[in-house]
Amino acid sequence: MSSPFTPEEQQRIVEAIRQAEKATSGEIRVHVEPHCAGNDPVARAIDVFAQLGMHQTKQQNGVLFYLAYADRKFAVIGDKGINAVVPVGFWEETKDLLRNHFAVGDFVGGLRQGVVQAGRQLTQYFPYDGSTDTNELPDDISFQ
Repeated sequence: MSSPFTPEEQQRIVEAIRQAEKATSGEIRVHVEPHCAGNDPVARAIDVFAQLGMHQTKQQNGVLFYLAYADRKFAVIGDKGINAVVPVGFWEETKDLLRNHFAVGDFVGGLRQGVVQAGRQLTQYFPYDGSTDTNELPDDISFQ
């Protein structure tokens, strides 16, 4: 699988995911591929969400950051649990944050900032419970 990121950049994104997940039971994944199958990034993100088994989290609080870098398309989607509690406009604000970074070619910075922002919301609504929480999904970036 090819990656638009150096190993160091990948590690910075993974570290942002780990930091964001430390205070929440929520799960964040990043999926990167060159081209968006079907041309609709939200539809593709929904497919990837399912492929990655993100619906299997106990509280349905998974968040997926999807990036098709060569096509310059992306999406951010959350599972039912988080969608039910985040403020109206939250996902649009997160996409605006990503868009501002992506517009200047800063994919790593955009993903890291988006992950941090999503982590704050997850922490607010799904705080970490050390007695029962486990890392339900891998933190690494998935590539296609």
